[in-house]
Amino acid sequence: MEHCVFIQTNHKQIVGAKVAAYALRRFSQHNDQFDVRIIDTRDYPCFEAREGQSYLRDGVKRVWLNDDLQSFTPTRFMPPALMNYTGRALVIDPDVFAAADVWALLNRDMGGKAILCRMRSGPKGLIDKCFASSVMLLDCAQLKHWDVEQRFNAMFDFTQDYQPWVCLKDEPRDSIGFFEPTWNDFDHFTPETRMLHTTRRKTQPWKTGLPVDWRPAERFRLFPPAAWLLRLRRHLFGEYGLMGNYRAHPDRNQERFFFGLVKECLAKGLLDEPLLRAEMARNHVRHDLFEVLARTPDLPPAPLHPLSSQVANAA
Repeated sequence: MEHCVFIQTNHKQIVGAKVAAYALRRFSQHNDQFDVRIIDTRDYPCFEAREGQSYLRDGVKRVWLNDDLQSFTPTRFMPPALMNYTGRALVIDPDVFAAADVWALLNRDMGGKAILCRMRSGPKGLIDKCFASSVMLLDCAQLKHWDVEQRFNAMFDFTQDYQPWVCLKDEPRDSIGFFEPTWNDFDHFTPETRMLHTTRRKTQPWKTGLPVDWRPAERFRLFPPAAWLLRLRRHLFGEYGLMGNYRAHPDRNQERFFFGLVKECLAKGLLDEPLLRAEMARNHVRHDLFEVLARTPDLPPAPLHPLSSQVANAA
């Protein structure tokens, strides 16, 4: 098919990825015009082969851990090759949930650009001029230079830095255009939101109460001493030492939206209780999930299509 949405994930975020796949189908009236595929790091041996090795990230040498919450980020650049460098691809993180018909984005005029996205928020966007590669619309024919395995391996001989890669700084500036921020709405959920991105990792709704399992950046241009303290913490206490636990999400509407989607996935057989309880036992999903689902109200109706059943086989 000429249009496909790719959801990148690893083993820790598989539940989020499945819910994201369902949300895409739930809100679209054009499900027969695009595919939905999940990219799982476990299917690509190059990641496991680098376990425990040092790589370059924002000028700092870090250790590659496949068990880190965000070890999937290099897979953002796989869709053009997976599409044989033809057609349109939309790539999203596993914590991005459609709240509108994604076809309006997939089918838009890209104005000759190879990539449409938005800027990062905060200092990463304002000071570092970092593009948010967490949601990208791609014209695959213009991205034949994307060789993920080559770029990934180059991080380990320190000729490729992770940070400029994921910030799209290595791409020609005139090849990048913008879509409306509502297509990658950072922790902001209003009637205008098209895709909600729960980007504040410490308050992701399905993680509340669990030990933090992601590693913070260790370079802060506005206040370098913060980075020094984080490096000292890592050296003294380990990768996740003193990082604490995930906190409750501050926006009940975002929490209800996510768990409303989970309830519908369970009702339709796209998720099942054994899978969720296994993920709870692995500390990938909060331990009180079923209590939360029991008190979550149903979502308002939205257009559905029989193809939504394909989500169950997307991974």
